[in-house]
Amino acid sequence: MADQLSNAGGARAHRVIASLNREQVDFLDKIGKDALFSAGVKLSRTQILSAMVNVLKRINLTGEGVRTLEQFEQRILESLPKPRGGKRHV
Repeated sequence: MADQLSNAGGARAHRVIASLNREQVDFLDKIGKDALFSAGVKLSRTQILSAMVNVLKRINLTGEGVRTLEQFEQRILESLPKPRGGKRHV
């Protein structure tokens, strides 16, 4: 199972340093622990961030014209499908 969660496509991995606040790190850790307790496999922070990047690539998200972090976050939210029967909770 660990092989399924490793670097997709066998591409060479590169180290990236990311500065996250405590709330963001706690959120990543919660996702990893949720996977551990529900499926028996803990997702590392690196695996979670890698999956997020892969999804953003698949939806063809670009940074073209983006001037602020908030504007980029809004672009991501707008690319998500809207839930049935109401607004998306942000």
